[in-house]
Amino acid sequence: MRVEGQLAFNRGALMLEAARAGQAIAFVIEDQAADDLATGALARVLEDWCEPFDGYPLYFPSRRQQSPALALLIEALRYRGRRRARDLC
Repeated sequence: MRVEGQLAFNRGALMLEAARAGQAIAFVIEDQAADDLATGALARVLEDWCEPFDGYPLYFPSRRQQSPALALLIEALRYRGRRRARDLC
């Protein structure tokens, strides 16, 4: 199929907007498109080629040298993960 034109985005929100308008196929993290998928506004394509995404890994050098800001960030991410797991049950 010959296609004319080209769209290039560096933001997931813009990719989704173009996909909703029928102008593009968006490759985004599932959480970003969850509402659109649930309502049927968007449909999955090539699902067999999409590997599960468990989130970004977080690495830090040592618990002994952990800054208070990093400790708060880690706890916030853990809380969000527990809340999301509870919502899925």
